Amino acid sequence: MEPSPRPPLRRIYLDNAATSWPKPDSVYEAVDRYLRHGGAAAGRGGYRHGIEADRLVADARKQVADLLGAGDPLQIVFTCSGTDSLNLALHGALRPGDHVITSVVEHNSVLRPLRYLELAADVRVTRVGCGAAGIVDPDELRRAVTPRTRLVALIHVSNVTGAVQPVDEVGRIAREAGALFLVDAAQSVGHMPVNVADWQADLVAAPAHKGLLAPLGLGILYVAPGIEQRLTPWRQGGTGTQSEQDRQPESMPDRFEAGNHNVPALAGLGAALSYLHERGIDAVRRHEQQLTARLLNGLLGQRGITVYGPADATRQGSVVSFNVEGYDPQEVAGTLDAACGIEARAGFHCAPLMQHALGTNERGGTVRFSVGPFNTEQDIDEAIRAVGDIASAAVGA
Repeated sequence: MEPSPRPPLRRIYLDNAATSWPKPDSVYEAVDRYLRHGGAAAGRGGYRHGIEADRLVADARKQVADLLGAGDPLQIVFTCSGTDSLNLALHGALRPGDHVITSVVEHNSVLRPLRYLELAADVRVTRVGCGAAGIVDPDELRRAVTPRTRLVALIHVSNVTGAVQPVDEVGRIAREAGALFLVDAAQSVGHMPVNVADWQADLVAAPAHKGLLAPLGLGILYVAPGIEQRLTPWRQGGTGTQSEQDRQPESMPDRFEAGNHNVPALAGLGAALSYLHERGIDAVRRHEQQLTARLLNGLLGQRGITVYGPADATRQGSVVSFNVEGYDPQEVAGTLDAACGIEARAGFHCAPLMQHALGTNERGGTVRFSVGPFNTEQDIDEAIRAVGDIASAAVGA
């Protein structure tokens, strides 16, 4: 008699820093409704469904502006991704001979464009370090300022350690230096309250599919009033406006939005932002902070487990990185998935300089848990138990 098949494992998704899952039901419904019953391109038709597509785009733009405290919705540019937003900011703002200050904490979406500009366009880059908790010292950044400093680029929340960086103070330093301030808010927008005015930020980039709970394939870039003239567009094409001219419009946001909008994703973004507004960003932050604290408390102090970063839920976002002695990160993540149905990220997390700073590069990076608004205490407890079992097996061996 053949043994009965093992029942499927309950899926525990702890990779929200890569992309959020699940989405609110309203997001699925909005995308499906647009694709089935709308389907028209935005800005390309004066008929009823074309106007409805325009409304979806405008509604999402206004909600993003409100969420960021941006004021004028026309200062919100929609792009293909968070990476696309960062590339627009970096390639658009920098010129040969400019100096940029950034940090070892950054994601490759900042590090790689800057490395390219350093090698190909004579842009000088200073990469300041971080402390043991993964937090940049503003004084070190201040000391790096030169008369040629054109831009300061800093991530708000590390995608490796979750450490919240001192963006308010760094924004003041950039302002005093007369430099532009670019914030990579990929791991903070939607997860916690943000305000671009408090940061004195000129440029803020984020994807829509992470904390904002929208589909993949959409990014946002906040461009402070007046900064658009200091930012060179790097894509030209149709906008549905001023079509009688063969030059890219100068008005915002058309200056940077050549090509068709990803209206299905924008429909989903509008629904996701409505969900976040109804639930409240403060409530989302409290929920994720409580789960992060529970996760940290469960991992810290266990024999054979090393936790990186602040190890303090009040000083970090909903991201926790760790390693288990005796295993490389991929082994731990593979075991969690195969044996427990727990989905986590393992590796360098596209942040190689951060791994060097943590001393984890030679072992292949870290294992990362990242919670979202739909995770539960049961998810966290099962993850803690599973990691503890792996660590105990290593100690016992």
